[in-house]
Parts: sequence; C-alpha cells; structure tokens
Amino acid sequence: MQGRQLLVKIRPPLNMLNPIVILQSIVSGLLMGGIFALFGVGFSLTWGVMKVINIAHAAFGIMASYIAYWGLTLYGIDPVLSLCLSLPLLFVTGLLIHRFLIQPITRSRDVVVASMILTFGLAIVLENIMLFAWSPDERLITTAYSSQVIFIGDIIIKVSNLIGFILSLMGILAIYLFLYRTCTGKAVRATWQDPEGAALQGINLRRVSMITFGIAIASAGAGGVAMAYMYSFNPPVHNLWLIFLFLVVIVGGVGSVIGSAIAGLMIGLITGLSGAFFPMQWVNVLLFGLLMGILLIKPEGLFKK
Repeated sequence: MQGRQLLVKIRPPLNMLNPIVILQSIVSGLLMGGIFALFGVGFSLTWGVMKVINIAHAAFGIMASYIAYWGLTLYGIDPVLSLCLSLPLLFVTGLLIHRFLIQPITRSRDVVVASMILTFGLAIVLENIMLFAWSPDERLITTAYSSQVIFIGDIIIKVSNLIGFILSLMGILAIYLFLYRTCTGKAVRATWQDPEGAALQGINLRRVSMITFGIAIASAGAGGVAMAYMYSFNPPVHNLWLIFLFLVVIVGGVGSVIGSAIAGLMIGLITGLSGAFFPMQWVNVLLFGLLMGILLIKPEGLFKK
C-alpha cells in the first residue's frame, strides 16, 4: 500500500498545455461541432422561414437514432443505409405534421409562442412513445468499425466519429444546394426574406412552408444518426440536444444556414477545448456565458447580415 501511495506521489501531472492534447481536443470538438451544425441548420430553417420554433426537432433525431439502432441490431443494416428509410419517413412525417398541426396555428397572432407550446407537447408525446416502445435504457450503436481508429501523427480519430462528421457535412451541403441551386429552394429563401413580396410574385407560401418543415425534420434524422455514432442515447436525451440547438441558432443567426453551420463548429470547438482544460461541469457555464455575451452585444447572431 505504501509503495502504491509513493507511486501516486511521484507520478508527473498531466501537462494540459501539451500540443498533442490541444490538437486532439480541437479535432474532437470539430467532429462534434459538425453534428451540432447539421441539427442547427434544420432548426434554423423552420425558425427563420416559418417563425416556428420546433421544440420537438431533436426528438425526431432520437427517432432516427432508434431506427438506425434496431436496423443494425435486428437485421445487420449499417446505420448509414438506415437513412434510406428514416429520411423519407421523417420527411413525409414533417409534411403531415405541418398540414395538421403547424398550419392551423399560423393564423395565430403570435406564431412563435404558439409553435413552442404545440411542439413542446409534441416532444413530450414522442418521448413517451419511445419510452414505452424501447424503454429508457441507453443504447449505443456498435458496428464492425466502431473500434477502428485513424492515426494522424499522434492524433487519434475514431472511424465512427469521422463517419458521423461526414454525414453532417453531406447533410449541410445538401441543404445549401437545395436553397441556392433549386427553384423551390430560392422560393424558400424569398419567403424567409420577404413573405409578402414572395406571395405577390406568385409563390405558394403554404407549400413552401410545408416543404421547409419536411426538410428540417429529415435533417434532424440525419443529425440523430450522426450523433448516435458518437454517443449513447435514450428518449429523454433530446432535451440536452435541444439546448445546444438553441445555442447554435442564436449564435449563428436565425435563418442563416452558413451562420448555423459555422456556429455549430465554433461551439464544438469551444466544448472540446474547454473540456481539456476545465472540469466538464464548467463547460456549459462557458458556453452559456458566451451566449449571454452574444445576446448583449449582437442579439441577431454573429453571422446574420
């Protein structure tokens, strides 16, 4: 026992200023930030275009995580391939939710508050359905390549984390191309910038809003699968994800796809670096201190024009 105590005393402390530790934290933070970015882009779309704050956004991501998990567990389907089922399913679900739940409240005087109350209830319903169907046990997606890593010098990158990051980048790129390279996407942007002017030009605002909501829900599904590659999940964890969604959108600017993407990477980077230097309980303090500072200095977001 004394020998072990002596070993503890003479063991050198971890040097947190070690460049390898810092680089590893940066890489890990950016990988995580890419997923925050994808989640934030979809959340920002409905908020910016429709003035709808979808509190259930992250819950749909959890549903896609479960589809990926059970597809892998029961049938051996790779989580990436499960997106061929979950994305169309969530897109159609988004269209139906918009038609029967969101569209009626657009006549409300305060759509923002009405949408928050409605989708908060929807999130509770979805969470309890998942709890009933799959229990509150934490699940972890474990594939044949989950334990594989890539070495770049002394930096270690898990293959599964890299796949989740690539999925996120592909999702963000797809949304960007849709918005800037398609007629429907340009109609979405026009509706966001000037709804009355867009309507005068013959744009069907109801149709545009429905498509936007469907795409946002589908993007949440892609983000959920990407997140499940990195972390375990259960139904209530969508509440934690939602906190980061608000942070991403407020920092990046409501309705700004590029701003939300950059903000997601920034928040992931801050989380990774601060986690290397401070106890984890201080990470959220730093993040929300950043949020309060931005709200005081530039409440419209850092990247909102």
